[in-house]
Amino acid sequence: MARGAFPILFITSNRIGDAVLSSGLVKRLSDEIPNARFTVVAGPVATPLFDELPTLDRIITLPKAKGGGHWFELWRQVRATRWGLVVDLRGSGLSRFISTKRRAIWRKSSGPPVHKVIEAARILKIEDDPAPPYIFTSPETEARADELTAGFGPILALAPAANWLGKTWPLERFSRTAMRLLDPEGPMKGGRLMVLGGPEDAKLAKGLRDVVMRNQFINLTEDTDLLTAFACLKRARLFIGNDSGTMHLAATAGIPTLGLFGPSDEQLYSPWGTNTRIVRGPRSYEQIRAVDPGFGQALCHMMDLPVETVVRAAEELLAATDGTGPHD
Repeated sequence: MARGAFPILFITSNRIGDAVLSSGLVKRLSDEIPNARFTVVAGPVATPLFDELPTLDRIITLPKAKGGGHWFELWRQVRATRWGLVVDLRGSGLSRFISTKRRAIWRKSSGPPVHKVIEAARILKIEDDPAPPYIFTSPETEARADELTAGFGPILALAPAANWLGKTWPLERFSRTAMRLLDPEGPMKGGRLMVLGGPEDAKLAKGLRDVVMRNQFINLTEDTDLLTAFACLKRARLFIGNDSGTMHLAATAGIPTLGLFGPSDEQLYSPWGTNTRIVRGPRSYEQIRAVDPGFGQALCHMMDLPVETVVRAAEELLAATDGTGPHD
């Protein structure tokens, strides 16, 4: 670490979505603390989000382990450093025993639930001016995204996957929605279709391949890293997807984002930003939870969200953001 640096240990989430929603704290601290240098601790799927942070010293991957052994391993790696600040979004006991000038530790609130961005802001006592999510990308990543999205026509980005069947809108409805929007008479006529997800979602992408011509289809599910996918999202005109980490990446990219909600609480997890909307079926989160209190049933809670509702919400969002996003 360079002489005079201000070392910050930033412990964030295992999950991509939660890590994205708290990422603005890193940007805020980078902007406001001279010589800030970060050691970021995150789960295996979330660590790539911070790979191109300009003030990064080190990333520590912290997978869950039985018996809490992962915390002991983290302690072993960070105990020798005299930290300037420890930010612990997991509220772990470990952060209370690390040598540091200042601690900012998440604690469960007894008050009403708030959005996760506000919850993260409270850790630094900036809830009146919360830090919007922010992901750093390098010029090389942006150039790669330019290559992957090269072509003509607005891009409709879809993320049909989710981490649980219960909040996954049927693939066939994603397909029908895309057809309606990209139709020659639709609001995104002449557009292209971009599908996002991990390698395990490649089958979903294949199910959407016939919606457009081959040269209008952009498949980012097979070998595209997380930061490149995020950079590609910046070039889209509209995103539609289930409540997922990809939805939060789309909102962070600044494009119009429509989140499809069912057994997810939009008070906590709605996409953050001006050009974002959520849509759900006739049932509220509380009504769905009453049917499946532990959210452990192997059934889809999104079946009552019709295509027409999503298409109408998408058309309204496109109209409301006309001229604010990429069109070609």
